Amino acid sequence: MRYFNLAFNKPIDATFTYKEDAKERAAVGKRARVFFGNSTQVGYIVEEKAAPPPDLPLEKIKPITRVIDDSPIFDQREVELARWIANYYLCAFGEALATILPSGKKTKPFPSFSDADMDEVTPTLSDEQAAALSAIFADQMTASEGATPRRSKKPMTYLFGVTGSGKTEVFLRAAEETIRRNESVIYLVPEISLTIQTAEVINRRFGGAASTLHSGMTPGERLNEWLRARNGEVRIVVGPRSAIFAPVRNLGLIIVDEEHDGSYKSGSTPRYHARQVAMRLCASEGARLLMGSATPSIEAWRLMAEHNVPSSSHLIQRLNLTRRLAGGSTPEITIASFGKKDGRLTRELKAEIRKTALMGRQTILFLNRRGFAYFYHCPDCGFELACQNCSVSLTYHKARNRAVCHYCGYSETPPKACPNCGSVNAGYAGFGAESVEDEVKSAFPDLRVRRIDADAVAEGGSLKETMDAFRRGEFDLLLGTQMVAKGLNFPGVRLVGVVLADTGLHIPDFRAIERTFSLIVQVAGRSGRFFPDGKVVVQTFRPTDPAIVKACALDVEGFFTEELQQRELLNFPPFSRIIRFTIRSKDMERAAKAIERLASLALPLLPPDADALGPAECPLSLIAGNYRYQLILRGKTMSTLHSAARSALSTYNNAKDTRCYLEVDVDPVSLM
Repeated sequence: MRYFNLAFNKPIDATFTYKEDAKERAAVGKRARVFFGNSTQVGYIVEEKAAPPPDLPLEKIKPITRVIDDSPIFDQREVELARWIANYYLCAFGEALATILPSGKKTKPFPSFSDADMDEVTPTLSDEQAAALSAIFADQMTASEGATPRRSKKPMTYLFGVTGSGKTEVFLRAAEETIRRNESVIYLVPEISLTIQTAEVINRRFGGAASTLHSGMTPGERLNEWLRARNGEVRIVVGPRSAIFAPVRNLGLIIVDEEHDGSYKSGSTPRYHARQVAMRLCASEGARLLMGSATPSIEAWRLMAEHNVPSSSHLIQRLNLTRRLAGGSTPEITIASFGKKDGRLTRELKAEIRKTALMGRQTILFLNRRGFAYFYHCPDCGFELACQNCSVSLTYHKARNRAVCHYCGYSETPPKACPNCGSVNAGYAGFGAESVEDEVKSAFPDLRVRRIDADAVAEGGSLKETMDAFRRGEFDLLLGTQMVAKGLNFPGVRLVGVVLADTGLHIPDFRAIERTFSLIVQVAGRSGRFFPDGKVVVQTFRPTDPAIVKACALDVEGFFTEELQQRELLNFPPFSRIIRFTIRSKDMERAAKAIERLASLALPLLPPDADALGPAECPLSLIAGNYRYQLILRGKTMSTLHSAARSALSTYNNAKDTRCYLEVDVDPVSLM
C-alpha cells in the first residue's frame, strides 16, 4: 500500500495523507479527486510515502477516489515555485500551487500556431538595436581579487526605449538567439489585447514552435498548451501574467514587455507579481531576464540607477533606444486647458481631429473612465448618488439608462430629481467614454467612430475585430480606455487626444502620480509611429501640474528624479517595503475590531526601523456591502516585515472571527 500527500486550493497551510486509489494510478504530479471534509475536492499529489504518518490511525486514512490525469502535469519545479510563492506572498501552499497549474481536462490536441504562416520578412536592426542585442548576451564575468574569473548568474537587462523605437524586434531577436541555443522563452505582455497582437507576430516568426496561454482560453485549451510546453513541443510561450508559470523545458529567457504595467500584479490570492516571479525563476534556473518599457516602474528605474553600485543585490543593466524607426518621429505634444465654453473636447482638439480627417489619417481618443457621466450631485442640498453597497459614486450609462457601480455591479434607474430634496437642478457631472462618443459623433457626423472599452466588449464587440478593422483603416476615430493606451501599433494614426489627463491624480494612493505620468506618455506613443507629423493634445483642468507637464515633455529622467526625491522623503517604495492587510466584513464593527486585534499583534513585533500606517478605513471603505479596514506594515527590508507578519498571522488565525475575511498583499501596487 502506498500513501500520498495532497495539497488543496484552500487557505490551509498543510498537506493531507490519502491511501492509494483502487486502480493504482496515483503518482506525484497528478491531480486527484478525494473526500475532503464533507465534500469531494480536487487535490494535487505532491509527495509519495511508503508509510503513513505515525500519529495518524490507519482507519482514518481515506483512499483516493479517482485520479484525473493520465500522466503528471507538474513536477518538483512547480512544487518548489509554489512553496516560494506561499512563503513570499504569505498564502497557503495549496493556493499557490493551484494558481500555477491549469484546471481543465485534456481535450483533443491542437497547435496554437501553424508553420504555414511563417512568412515574415525580418527587418534590419538599427545600430542601437544591434548594440542592445549584443549586450543582452554578453554574460558578465566576476572574480574576487587573486581568484580565477568565473561566470556569474546571467544579468537582468532593461530595454529603455521611446515608443516606436523597436523594442519588440529586439525582444524577438533575443528569443530567436535563445532558441538557437536550444533554450526556451517565456514572453509576457500585460493585456490580452497585446497578447493577440504579439502572438500574431510570433506566429509569423516561430510558427508551430510557439504557444499562447491566457484567460480567454477554455480550461481544456489551457491544459493542452500547458502539456505541449511541458513535453518540449513548444519553445516560446506568450501571454499575460499567468503565462509566467508555463512549464517550458530548459528555460533560457524571460521577456517582460511593458514592465511598468500594474496588470502584472495579481488582484486575488496569491497576490503575486509576475515580474518578481520572473526574477525568482531566472535566478533559480540560470535564465536571462529581459524587461522593457518607455516608462519603467519606479522600482526598476532605481535598480537601473544603482547598476554600478557594488552593494546592490539586484542589478539591472540599462540599454537605451532613443530613436523612432519606421519613418516616425517624436510627436508634437500640446497641453490644452479646459475653458468655460468647452464641452468634452477643447477647441484645440476639435481642430486637430478635423485636420487629421482631411489628411485621410486616423485619431485615437483616450479617456480612462467608462460610462456617460460619473458624478450625480445636487447643488441645492449637497446630495450625492452613491452605490448602496460601496463607497463610490454610481456612473451613468446612457445606452442602458442605468446608474452603475463599477465595483460590485449594482445598478438603478437614474433619478429625475434629487432624491433628498426634490430639486430639479440635480444631475450628473463629469463625463465618461460614452458621453465623449456622443459629442464626437455630434461634432463630426461624417467620421466613422468606434468606442472600445469593457462595456463595448461586454455588449458583443470583439476586441480583436475592432483593432484589426482600425488597423485596416475601416474607421477614422477610435475612442477607448486603457485598452488603447498600451503597446498597440497603428500605422495610420496621426493624432492622439487625451480627453482628461487629471482622472488619476485625485486618487489617495502614493502611486497615483506615477500611473498618471506613465499613461500619458504611453498613450502619446500611439501617435506618429510611421510618419514624422504625429500630434498629441492633452486636455486638463490642471495645465501646470508637474506630472502632466513632464509627461507632455516626455521627460522621463526629470520625472523620476523628482518622484524618487518625494518617495524618499515620505519613506514610500522603492525606499521601503510594505505589506498590506485588509479586513472586510458585512459587519462594520466586527471588521474594525478584527483589524485592531491584528494591529495589536503585529505592531509589537516590528523592528526599530519599521513602522505601520493605520489601522484605518480603506480609501474605498465599502465595496459590495463589505466594510473594509487596512493595516500597512512598512520597513527597510522585506525579511523583517515577513517575520513580524508571519508571527502575527499565526496568532490571529488561531482565534480569528470567521465572519471577517483577511486579505494579505505583499508589495501592493494599489492602496485603495
